[in-house]
Amino acid sequence: MPSVDVVVECPVFDSFRVQQVAGMFDVPLQEKATERFPVELPEEDESWQVGLIVGPSGSGKSTVAREFFADELYRQVEWPNDRAVIDCFGELPVRQVTELFTAVGFGSSPAWVKPYHVLSCGEQFRCDLAKALSKGASYQTQDVSSSTSQLAPNAPLVVFDEYTSVVDRQVAKACSVAIAKGIRRGNLSCRFVAVTCHYDVAEWLEADWVLDMATGSLQRRRLRRPQIELEIHRCRMACWKLFARHHYLTGTLGTGSRCYLATWNGEPVTFCATLPVIPKKNRRRFSRIVTLPDYQGMGIGMRVVAAVASLHRSEGHRINVTSSHPALIRHCRHSDLWRTVNVKKTGSGTRNVARISAYRSSKGRAVVSFEYVGK
Repeated sequence: MPSVDVVVECPVFDSFRVQQVAGMFDVPLQEKATERFPVELPEEDESWQVGLIVGPSGSGKSTVAREFFADELYRQVEWPNDRAVIDCFGELPVRQVTELFTAVGFGSSPAWVKPYHVLSCGEQFRCDLAKALSKGASYQTQDVSSSTSQLAPNAPLVVFDEYTSVVDRQVAKACSVAIAKGIRRGNLSCRFVAVTCHYDVAEWLEADWVLDMATGSLQRRRLRRPQIELEIHRCRMACWKLFARHHYLTGTLGTGSRCYLATWNGEPVTFCATLPVIPKKNRRRFSRIVTLPDYQGMGIGMRVVAAVASLHRSEGHRINVTSSHPALIRHCRHSDLWRTVNVKKTGSGTRNVARISAYRSSKGRAVVSFEYVGK
């Protein structure tokens, strides 16, 4: 376990006001002001995936991070104003970029085609996280169906200073859950160290070790993530207005939709709707699934979908979900609750449903269909 003894100095300039402050508050004046931060950190060859350096402002978090992780510390990049964020990841294939976005909870595809400067603070923060974590995009070492990941020996380390400092605390929790899941499932092939003054992310990030700069102590632990308890309500179609702009399709809800709203602590988080499959009896399909951006990446959306699908099954209906979203497809492919029933590389047309108002087919989009089979 390496010990780090970081000493920082700065000159003290003599002036009339400096002398006044020294006299008013009994501040001892020297030629240089010195701070020392003696701490311990885990060995690089130890088995860990997520670390956390936390402490109040001025406790030396950034100083220690710069000293110990100088080459791995992420530095803010300039995002061009004339390009969509999806185009700002160099030669990375678009599928890997979308997986990076999804892995940090930035799953709203309508926002991917916008430039960085028009995005919200939460969306910009997630873009910066995706950019930092893109260092590990070429180090995928296993099938993501595994519950844990085995990092390659040369997998990169990403250190992110001022983690979650510019976003509200709900976004901070969602990002922390998303990153922890992505790394441990092998979707993000890197180690990650968050440097922050916010203690509330510790249990959501589930760090393998925590360096608390307030006490200078290193603890090897993994806090248990709090449970997320959702309530699912049958709702009116009017609830769709809150979620519509975050969906990648612009069509309105079809006539005959059954709508469901999931809430967390009384706040709406996820909306989904189902429609009958024409002309098949006792068959329904999910037509809309949207989780609000502040809650994306926490695994909420597909748990709500599974709960609604289970309800339909109990009523004697078979129910399918069809999507082109890589995160949904990956989830269903590796879940025992769903089975693949169809893959259409060019989607399907509107034959037999052209008369239905507001219907949007998948023509021109590669889609995969799954049927809910339950446990």
